[in-house]
Amino acid sequence: MDESLRPQIETYLSHLDGLIQRGRQLRDTLAADPSNPSAIAATRAWQEDCGVTVNQLSGGSKAHWLARSFSAAFLMRSADGRAVDGAAPAEIVKRLIDVLEQAVATLSRMGDDPGVTGYSSASSQAPPRRFEFVHNPELRPVVEQAYIDSRRALEQADYDLALRTACGILEAIVTDALEHKGLAALAASGAPAGNIAAGKIAAGKIADWSFDTRLAVAERAGLIRGGCARLPAVARTYRDHTDAEGDSGPKATVSERDARRAGQVLHVVMRDLDPGR
Repeated sequence: MDESLRPQIETYLSHLDGLIQRGRQLRDTLAADPSNPSAIAATRAWQEDCGVTVNQLSGGSKAHWLARSFSAAFLMRSADGRAVDGAAPAEIVKRLIDVLEQAVATLSRMGDDPGVTGYSSASSQAPPRRFEFVHNPELRPVVEQAYIDSRRALEQADYDLALRTACGILEAIVTDALEHKGLAALAASGAPAGNIAAGKIAAGKIADWSFDTRLAVAERAGLIRGGCARLPAVARTYRDHTDAEGDSGPKATVSERDARRAGQVLHVVMRDLDPGR
């Protein structure tokens, strides 16, 4: 890390710590008396200070993950995931404290990582998520870069790209696990006969199976558990929206929730395939 940045990081860390301490005091006061006028006024001032700091750390970009997390802290979700008004003041303060603590964690990693040169670009410069459990060595750097691209797309609110990239990684690592186990072993493990018919075993083309089939066979063979049940419908058909050249075809509606859930399922499957993670 550029040594000229270290004092800036330390200054921000100190400032964030002060904001967190103020927030905790306000949270406790509001929890005891939500209508306390002085506490409400102090909370507004504190929220404004938090907003200024978040804006500085995110480089003024509303698409930055920190800015978006800050905005989301003010929303309450209904049972179907829609944003509605009415979150309690103490709850909002608690959420903002969580956002500030995430900022502290990121800045602290920057201070320990000599390769990181700027907060707003930290996600793209952080060390890639390692995929040592992938058996094909040529595939590892591909999925590592794809993982970075997926996280960057999510930060930039490109949910369609984030979801398609996460699903591409998921399909690649599951296919790698299936091919390593081998068709004969998959059949012996009790994978559905309809998915591993005699003709398919003879052809030996796992790559010809649909995305859903690969996930189902991997689960039946015990390579992964049931985490893929949480994949949204749009994720299961992600390949239908990409043409042969890799350009997007007819656009499916991909929400932030869809993209985040696809990423969460990817993480679950990564743990399944690498239990020591």
